[in-house]
Amino acid sequence: MFIDSAKIFIRSGSGGNGIIHWRREKFIPKGGPDGGNGGKGGDVFTKANKQLTTLLDFKYKRRYIAKDGNRGEGSNKEGRSAEDLIIQVPCGTIIRNIETEDILADLTIDGDEFLIAKGGRGGKGNSEFATPSNRAPRIATNGESGIELNLELELKLLADAGLVGLSNVGKSTLISTISAARPKIGNYLFTTLVPNLGMVYYKENASFVVADIPGLIEGAHSGKGLGIQFLKHIERTKILVYLLDGTSNDILKDFKILQQELFSFNKKLPNKKSIVAITKLDILSEKEIKNINKIKFPGKLPIHYISSITKNGIPKFISQIWKTLQSANDE
Repeated sequence: MFIDSAKIFIRSGSGGNGIIHWRREKFIPKGGPDGGNGGKGGDVFTKANKQLTTLLDFKYKRRYIAKDGNRGEGSNKEGRSAEDLIIQVPCGTIIRNIETEDILADLTIDGDEFLIAKGGRGGKGNSEFATPSNRAPRIATNGESGIELNLELELKLLADAGLVGLSNVGKSTLISTISAARPKIGNYLFTTLVPNLGMVYYKENASFVVADIPGLIEGAHSGKGLGIQFLKHIERTKILVYLLDGTSNDILKDFKILQQELFSFNKKLPNKKSIVAITKLDILSEKEIKNINKIKFPGKLPIHYISSITKNGIPKFISQIWKTLQSANDE
């Protein structure tokens, strides 16, 4: 199951208390103070892990609490510090403080770590307070309390190219053709209910990741259909691939709907480098193709005719995606 948002509670460990203790040894009836300091509480870290692809685990476990440091001991022994708590999250996870709405971390690279909450320092034992004028202090301090936070985790998929299109335009069929991904495919609206990632091999030592985003409808940015739930997943893509149904009555209108939805969600999205792909080439007549060729798409975008069924046009299409990605990387 694909889950791209979750809310959790975390608490770092409290520091152990310092203690009041006196040195007690044979032939030394009045030994001095030797109360040790408390150990440090455990820190809470988040760490990006490329092996994870969903936030599903956080639906079942919502509380993450680091251990407290141990109290001090006699003979000036410091209490044991607690181990740090490391919370593993998928690459592409944003961590936000629910109360302040501040973004604390945006983990995109495998192995990235971020300190979310520092553990409390240990308290001081009475040996720390001994002075020439006060050789028998009866003072010790408690350890600092841990930090409590309510966090929101939001996963935005990391992909090189994002497939954008209206519902039932053939995005899932295309990604299953050009990659090893096997999304659910059907001839009805909203077949794709979750984003899918596919690795496309262009040539030796050259590959890229494509994201199949659930189909958009007019008003998606305001929550219609699957709406805003999945639009966020194309914010990180380097380029966009507009998939347009070649059998549509108004292809240009379909394109403008997609651009408007992207713009309404994030004004920067339509400015990404883009490609237009006209699908269902296998059932288009020469006359229909000539009519499509007369369409003037904004920005003079590269246009490719493809068929996921016959694979006609697919090699050139993949090559164009690769070239556009290289161009985007050079900027």
